[in-house]
Amino acid sequence: MDTRKTLLRKTGKAIADFDMIRDGDRIAVGVSGGKDSLALLDALLLLRRRSPVRFSLRAFTIEQGKFVRPVEPVGDLLSERGVEWTYYVDEPSLKLLEDQPGHGCDTCSRFRRRAVYDVASKLDCNVIALGHTADDLCEALLRNALFTGRLSALPPVTSSRSGDFRLIRPLVYVSEDVTRAYAEESGIPITPCVCSHKTGTVREKLRAFLADLRQDNPHVLENLLAAMGRIDAERLLDKRFLGDPPATGAPENDATMLLSPEKLARAAVAIDSASCQDVDYAW
Repeated sequence: MDTRKTLLRKTGKAIADFDMIRDGDRIAVGVSGGKDSLALLDALLLLRRRSPVRFSLRAFTIEQGKFVRPVEPVGDLLSERGVEWTYYVDEPSLKLLEDQPGHGCDTCSRFRRRAVYDVASKLDCNVIALGHTADDLCEALLRNALFTGRLSALPPVTSSRSGDFRLIRPLVYVSEDVTRAYAEESGIPITPCVCSHKTGTVREKLRAFLADLRQDNPHVLENLLAAMGRIDAERLLDKRFLGDPPATGAPENDATMLLSPEKLARAAVAIDSASCQDVDYAW
């Protein structure tokens, strides 16, 4: 597998499928120091060269006191690529870490979200690009279904609640196998945060579950992604999308179970709206 071509092809397809980037966009790329966000930045830089759409790129990193090693190498890498980098030390997050060292991921996410919007505003950007991968979408789908009772994952494109920013996830078709291989082949310096080493979390268990399934069925992620794009809401239990029941004794007809375009549109809006309420991942 040509890792670079796979990364660019799948990233480009997601951008086109969901109209993520538009002419004149000023994009702030969230760089966490991990493989996914740095692979995303490289992909956007490479795609920009051949894109008919004009857009600018800037990168930022939020310091919440959880990096396991210095982040300076990230700045050096971005400087080599000619990308303006903002290193933002979030004082409220540092105080949170001091006052509540055992705080959960949901609290950390809320603090980070506020800081991200603050940085994007100061950079005068209208789009924020996040490095969530296909793995993240599939884990979010399972977590929400199993632990919150909702069929939702992460929207590829959404808006901040204020409406000031469009948030995009160009890696929704890209698995972490690809970003990991790309980082290794490219020699990207990885600066993980302490959260990536946590054990016993729901996310870790779901990741292990999916990895185990992929041993026998390597297309599990692709199938879950396909399922998110092929909603048969009338075979679920949400009464908002159920049609009239068939007449007694009438044979089931698959054609009658399919959604009309109007119902499919309502289903997409409802599921996308529910996704935005996801505690750990969504913005």
